[in-house]
Amino acid sequence: MDEGTSSVGYNGAMSPRTYFDVDPARLRLPLERIDGADPAKLQRQIARHGKSLVGIPPVLVYRGSDGELMLSDGVTRATRAVKLCPGSFIPAELLGTLPHPLGHLPTVKEKLP
Repeated sequence: MDEGTSSVGYNGAMSPRTYFDVDPARLRLPLERIDGADPAKLQRQIARHGKSLVGIPPVLVYRGSDGELMLSDGVTRATRAVKLCPGSFIPAELLGTLPHPLGHLPTVKEKLP
């Protein structure tokens, strides 16, 4: 290998990325954000982006053994979508599957400010 080049590539053992659209109201909150979005950060996002979901980055989620989806990153984005655009869908990236159920965790909708 020449100096200055790197060997970065696809590892055959890695799963390909999975993207899909999801109803953010039904996403489960992680334990770290069990109370929902940070109110100050939510207000900043609303002031900056308003109701627009155009170009919103995918939220990152895990699937539980019960099929429920839990946010890993994007609690504030998901909350903004539910609050200002109810019934809309946002992009999500599946990071993996967890060996336990997630249905006991509250949803974004249940913790709306």
